[in-house]
Amino acid sequence: MAFPKLTGFVLLTLLLYSECGRLATNTRIIGGLDANLGTWPWQASLHQNGFSFCGGSLINNQWVLTAAHCVTWYDLFITEVQLGIVELDVTSPHRVNVKLAQILCHPEYDSRTFNNDICLLRLSKPVKFTKYIQPICLPSETSDFHDGDKAWVTGFGVTATGSSSNKLKEVDVPIVGRKRCTCYYKRSALITDNMICAGYFRGGKDACQGDSGGPLMIKKGGNWIQAGIVSMGEGCALPLTPGVYTRVSNYESWIKDMQNAKNFSQFFPPNCWMQVMLAKR
Repeated sequence: MAFPKLTGFVLLTLLLYSECGRLATNTRIIGGLDANLGTWPWQASLHQNGFSFCGGSLINNQWVLTAAHCVTWYDLFITEVQLGIVELDVTSPHRVNVKLAQILCHPEYDSRTFNNDICLLRLSKPVKFTKYIQPICLPSETSDFHDGDKAWVTGFGVTATGSSSNKLKEVDVPIVGRKRCTCYYKRSALITDNMICAGYFRGGKDACQGDSGGPLMIKKGGNWIQAGIVSMGEGCALPLTPGVYTRVSNYESWIKDMQNAKNFSQFFPPNCWMQVMLAKR
């Protein structure tokens, strides 16, 4: 179902950085292609003991956006964020490894439904922007994305081979309107206003396990905007089952409040570390 397009699109002004979502190089998971270095310079990889378990996106020089189901309270001490890479376990002069200083999960995240599946990670030190490390733009609360809009999703997760990728993958997926997405899933309560869906009617292209926390992106003018965060889905790349993402535009105020908070301790709602193995990505 097509929705009427809004005429305005307002970008959230990013703290500490006025330029976002711009690429220094030219640009294209399941059904995806290998990404080139510098193609998606905001892509983050969350690592523990040398293993990449989730993705994220750099939104300014000291904050990374990811999914709430990716992190637990003890991840603060053992997680490392890697930036400026498109290939894991390969030495690169462009790679930056940063520890975490703070993890802030949304207080109303529900691990059973994946509603409010969003977390902010504060890096232990600011990162320097380079050709290969840049922040992505965030949408304002008045922004909207429409059925059929072309989007891209990236990650190091499971591919068609059934194993995680050592190389960053990129794939295009169209936005699926909430009414149509709800119809596909046949459970009206599952798809909330805090979610956005993307995928093909026939399947074949999708995010999958290990891509969680990564960005769903749409290009507006000369800037890339993060429309969603990889959250959940039934299977991967199946027909009539689009991927479900956290709708970032609904969290403009929350993101600003968390970044501006002083002496804010780690916050994890009771269900933030519950394990949901079947649906999460």
